[in-house]
Amino acid sequence: MSLINEQSLKVIGDDRGQLIALEGNKDIPFDIKRVYYIYGTQSGVARGFHAHRNLKQLLICVSGNCDILLDDGHSKETVNLKSPDQGLLIEGLVWREMHNFSEDCVLLVLASEYYDESDYIRCYDDYLKQTRK
Repeated sequence: MSLINEQSLKVIGDDRGQLIALEGNKDIPFDIKRVYYIYGTQSGVARGFHAHRNLKQLLICVSGNCDILLDDGHSKETVNLKSPDQGLLIEGLVWREMHNFSEDCVLLVLASEYYDESDYIRCYDDYLKQTRK
């Protein structure tokens, strides 16, 4: 089983530049209920270190690059997001960590649900218990 679903986002462009439009339930396989972005992450700082019970997310590095470590409780895979036309879809119970942010990194996240703290699993041991039931 592959943990990642990298999809090339449709780029529309000409000599003036490029544009990528994303529509919920069309380009992205869910309704978009929350959008946020991570930027200004200091060198050597890692983020994430959690899983979600139900949330689906599409991660896009709109500037710079970073590594996303994905762990399904049985195998791990690292994806380098480095282009605004590359999306990483994360669905299901997957532990995620974000590492190696470039100085100019802006990581955009489109989420299927509103923020809900009860959807988070923040302890890795608890996460492993849930994935190995």
